Amino acid sequence: MQSTSAQKAKLHVGLIMDGNGRWAESRGLPRSVGHEAGVATVRRVARAAPTEGIGTLTLYAFSSDNWRRPAAEVAGLMGLLRLYLTREVALLRRDGIRLTVIGRRDRLPEGLADAIAAAEAATRAGTRLHLRIALDYSARDAILAAARLAAADATREEFGRLVIGDGAPEVDLVIRTSGEQRLSDFLLWESAYAELHFTPCPWPDFGEAELAAAMTAFRARQRRFGRLPAAA
Repeated sequence: MQSTSAQKAKLHVGLIMDGNGRWAESRGLPRSVGHEAGVATVRRVARAAPTEGIGTLTLYAFSSDNWRRPAAEVAGLMGLLRLYLTREVALLRRDGIRLTVIGRRDRLPEGLADAIAAAEAATRAGTRLHLRIALDYSARDAILAAARLAAADATREEFGRLVIGDGAPEVDLVIRTSGEQRLSDFLLWESAYAELHFTPCPWPDFGEAELAAAMTAFRARQRRFGRLPAAA
């Protein structure tokens, strides 16, 4: 088990939100309905995260490879994000949640980058939770960009700051929903020592109970970071 001090530390959880489309299709519904249900899950999980000791929550919303999906689905996802930014900023501010977006912004639909910047500015004072949305994001691209900026003698810590960008801590736990068991180019540098938790639960059905179960499983593990196990 982890020490009491480790259990009380603010944790960084990365969450790969998988299964929206399959959830909808299994119910005979359009995939877009699954994505809409997934937005409601974001709201539930973000509000529950601080009670589980989570200080930073990074959600994988749209990978750089997701541009390969049908244009109509991509447009729908971008529209949902725009709607989320419009509707949720006031609630995020009320709940003390700081919102930032990581990933590229130059390929987003017109006006969306400005909406993101406005939401980030409006929620900057939030201290209860740092909610990070990975959008048009590739961990390998983030590492490559850092390599282009880093000095030849950069330390691991200096290079890591370039990769991460916004000062977020390294990841403690990665959760992936809907039964898939891979990282899919998500937070590769930051997750070097992260614990992994895979659940068959699709993202629209993931809620407070599933998050609590993942955190309970996480706290039952012994994280050694290359050291020998702690003495009994």
